[in-house]
Amino acid sequence: MTIFKRLIGGVSVLLAGLTTSSLAQRPAAPLPPVPPVHGPLKPQVVYPAAGSLVDAGDSTFLFGTVGDGDALLTVAGQPVAVAANGAWLAWIAIPPDSSFLVRLVARRGADSATSLHRIVRAGWVRETGAWVDRASLTPTGEVWMPNGEPLALTVRAAPGATVRLVLPSGVALRFAADSIPDPVSEGVRNFDRDDRKLARAVRGDRYVATLGGALNAQGGLEPSPSRARTKIRTAVLVVALGRDTTRIPWPLTVARATSPPRAVVLDDDPRHLGGTDRLTIGRAYPGGTYTWFLPQGTRTFADMRIGDQVRLRLSRDAIAWVPAADVHRASAMDDPRPAIIGSPVLTTIDGGTQLRIPLTRPVPASVEETADGLDITLYDAVSNANWTRYGADQHFVSALGWRQVAEDRVRLSVSLDRALWGWRSHVDGTDLVYDFREPPHIDTSHPLAGRRIVIDPGHPPEGACGPTGLCEAEANLAVARMVRDQLVAAGATVILTRQGMEDVGLWPRVALADSVDAELLVSIHNNALPDGVNPFTNSGTSTFFNHPHSLPLARAVQERLVANLGLRDLGVARGDLALVRPTWYPAILTEGLFMMVPEQESALRTVDGRQRYAAGVTEGITAFLQRAARPGRTPP
Repeated sequence: MTIFKRLIGGVSVLLAGLTTSSLAQRPAAPLPPVPPVHGPLKPQVVYPAAGSLVDAGDSTFLFGTVGDGDALLTVAGQPVAVAANGAWLAWIAIPPDSSFLVRLVARRGADSATSLHRIVRAGWVRETGAWVDRASLTPTGEVWMPNGEPLALTVRAAPGATVRLVLPSGVALRFAADSIPDPVSEGVRNFDRDDRKLARAVRGDRYVATLGGALNAQGGLEPSPSRARTKIRTAVLVVALGRDTTRIPWPLTVARATSPPRAVVLDDDPRHLGGTDRLTIGRAYPGGTYTWFLPQGTRTFADMRIGDQVRLRLSRDAIAWVPAADVHRASAMDDPRPAIIGSPVLTTIDGGTQLRIPLTRPVPASVEETADGLDITLYDAVSNANWTRYGADQHFVSALGWRQVAEDRVRLSVSLDRALWGWRSHVDGTDLVYDFREPPHIDTSHPLAGRRIVIDPGHPPEGACGPTGLCEAEANLAVARMVRDQLVAAGATVILTRQGMEDVGLWPRVALADSVDAELLVSIHNNALPDGVNPFTNSGTSTFFNHPHSLPLARAVQERLVANLGLRDLGVARGDLALVRPTWYPAILTEGLFMMVPEQESALRTVDGRQRYAAGVTEGITAFLQRAARPGRTPP
């Protein structure tokens, strides 16, 4: 049974004899009522700020205050509900224009007040004549790529137009209209529950062309012994429609490499200043999601660059895109043959097991968590392992196997006798070293006793603000302090990543958790939506994680938050967020309430509302630890 202290209205009340299942059955009370506010009529928009860019389709939201909870309000001619404190949230249609005024009219009896608010649509192009969207030119900047490999160019321009790129040599590259439907914005895909928003039309305003290897001769490129560089900064895009013609420069520099891929080493801190996580994030395509976590010192080959992203050739059939700032020429890696893997060694370390993989050079690797443990894939490598040394006092890894899955790729399968708590890797000389963390010893009757937990009050900098001006950073800190007090009362050691309203960067928050060897990391947030996503149908409670070993914690906390707050259950979701990226411990990020919804912002101003949020986090952590204390594996 769980015994812990719960703070309600500032009074410490001891709850005893409540099991996790009985807590889950308790219905949530309504959020605290919104206190009434009365004053002069003054309709105003808090978001979006006047004249700011709004990236939305045919509709978007606005919110603000009107000064009096008894007022009647219309926004863009539509009646809008006003909360008792004068806050309001509206969902309005957007006229087909780049800039427009929204009229707000507030009435209370014989009194009335009117205001106008300007909105500017991001990326909007007035579709008249031979128009072209300058922001849509892709790619721009520096491009370095293998000789002969095609480069796709795209642009938005007037439907039915003739589009061509004239190079300085006079060669014209013709574009064709792309028949692919308009893409659905990430905001809509990730946060909108209305499937009708996924409907797409083919507008015919997207044009594509390929800059191919043949242009090396026809385009007047000047090859050199190592590479050919074409500067087309003065290349001109010509869009013609009827008698109207638009010409704009396309800022692009293309370098064609004629030599083999460059040998490179990855280092996110080349000046040795500290303050980095000593990892390079790899993605399957430029700007994609996290796929690889490559430790500092990894050596491989680079064969392409687009803007600030470099393509690594991990093996013959595997690539990864990484930040160009992390990629440096290798001082010595003349042998192009795959690295050779020696016999792996397992040893016991404090809190887990270490795997050392001998290599002739440190190669890129990926980690995939499985139902039984982990699979580690080593790229550009061949196995010469003859044995595995398990160690006399090592029991966490129950089995280690490996096989050559391709001519230059080896996969090691690590089976564990308990659920994985976390993992991390680093390069030591030429060896690749992995640490596997086993679950801590947990007292089932006092699961929080002795636990070391980092609570992160999300923001500042940045963060969302609500209609009456309550900002997320303030609300997050108040909830985080309550969570800390509850966990400490139950025996945990708790560290906050910030104590006040000072700005703290994302990496320093993670670095703090690493420095205290945290067993759990929970980041407290409150939500907002992207422009163009309806808050009336898409607000609620959600919890984010990144790595599979964090999913059980995310589900346990989400269940208790929904039960305590009584809002729509948006579920758990994997997210590429800095505070859930660490691999050494379960890490989650909670989004309890929505700052933009008047009733939810108001609840976050009250002790009761903050307490419900905090109790949900504490109860969820407790339930997760209780399950983790049981023998065997914790189901995801």
